Amino acid sequence: MPELPEVETIRRGLKNYIINKKIRKIKVLCEKSFINAPPKGIIKGIRRFGKALVIDLDSGWSLMVHLRMTGQLIYDGKERYAGGHPSDNFIDQLPNRQTRVIVELENGTLYFNDQRKFGFIKSFKTDQVENDPFIKKLGPEPWQMTKEEFYEKLQRHKNSPIKALLLDQTIICGLGNIYADETLFAAKIHPKTKAGLITKAKSNMILGVAERVMNLSIAAGGSTLKDYVKADGSRGDYLDKFALVYNKTGQVCPICGKAKIEKIRVAGRGTHICPRCQVLLEDSTTTNLKQASQNDKKQREIK
Repeated sequence: MPELPEVETIRRGLKNYIINKKIRKIKVLCEKSFINAPPKGIIKGIRRFGKALVIDLDSGWSLMVHLRMTGQLIYDGKERYAGGHPSDNFIDQLPNRQTRVIVELENGTLYFNDQRKFGFIKSFKTDQVENDPFIKKLGPEPWQMTKEEFYEKLQRHKNSPIKALLLDQTIICGLGNIYADETLFAAKIHPKTKAGLITKAKSNMILGVAERVMNLSIAAGGSTLKDYVKADGSRGDYLDKFALVYNKTGQVCPICGKAKIEKIRVAGRGTHICPRCQVLLEDSTTTNLKQASQNDKKQREIK
């Protein structure tokens, strides 16, 4: 699934080619890929809510586009501009067997391709966009949240691993696996650390680093590995230029220069850490249980 910087990159790229274009007709080739009736109108804007794009029309209707795992948006006019899952579709003849929705515009066509059919386009009245269940549940993005608000959320979920909270889009929106790893590495916090053990100062640092990391990625066009590309079909280069820990398993830590980056599993996701820079903090209960277990083991060995 694309992360926020990838979707923002696609939004910025496509807006130069579809704004003020009239929708002549929408052809739905796969019913699963389009929810509700296809609207008409002139495209007046393209917004982003977390990882979803919303295209607003002058008719009072909007289209929400969610790319999910293998979705693509491809504008084909005098030039072709595309974003999403990379494949030969970017340069292939369109429509093709992966095309699910065709939006016929004046002087061009916008194709929604989706190999695995997990993505979708949904139409609804523009004044109901923010009431949509998917959008309504999204938490604020890092730059929309105060330090106090973020710290309070950590305290409300004090027994959860910090990485799990960073991935929870209802708590803080936009941080996916890559950016959660990079943020926690920069803040020198182990991903399994319980949120309640994180100090106010460290909480402030996490929020500040998250914003910086994501802004760097947006400026670099995203963090594409093999799944997502920029709106002109080229790859984002955040990982090449700025990533310090993600996908660096076995490499020497760029900060301490001693330990090697390890890949562990946290919140069901592959997680990259430096075991020397990111020491797991434990509460007194956990420490006491471990000590008791060690004492029991020693007693059994004596016997």
